Amino acid sequence: MAEKTTIARPYAQAAFELAHERDALAHWSGLLAVAAEAATHPEMAALLDNPRVPRQQVVDLLIEVCGEGLDEDGRNLIRVLADNRRLGLLPDIVRLFEEARAEAEGAVEAEVVSARPLDDAQQQKLADALAKRLGRKVTLRCETDEHLLGGAIIRAGDLVIDGSAMTRLERLREELRH
Repeated sequence: MAEKTTIARPYAQAAFELAHERDALAHWSGLLAVAAEAATHPEMAALLDNPRVPRQQVVDLLIEVCGEGLDEDGRNLIRVLADNRRLGLLPDIVRLFEEARAEAEGAVEAEVVSARPLDDAQQQKLADALAKRLGRKVTLRCETDEHLLGGAIIRAGDLVIDGSAMTRLERLREELRH
């Protein structure tokens, strides 16, 4: 994973710089998402890794599948990635681009895994508290995992807050041992 991220980073950074320079971050987010979705489709992914299929044929097919979702810059990115045998990195490029976009826009996406679904009021309260702590606009992505028993685990960038009941019980057990 780290190696793929390292290889994808220059492409994501170049796309971000071009998009930022043209004030087209949202446009590029959509363009990259379309390309990554097409490239990760099982049938397309099989072609990307197949040395028997000419690279130009793969490029033409990917561009055709993306259709109106790609402008000339997007088609050029696909060609560059294909020339360097990096089409399989599109999902990583998208992720890195979105991280850079969120940073530039002063936003962060926080993943919240809770034992029970959070209602709207709980989500808003949590988003407000995280925004205050991080000094950024926070968008929550909520999931449930009943194995947590209670509480939640929050991941926002490098910040991880583990307030799950399982972790609390583990800490209590360790304290009682000592």
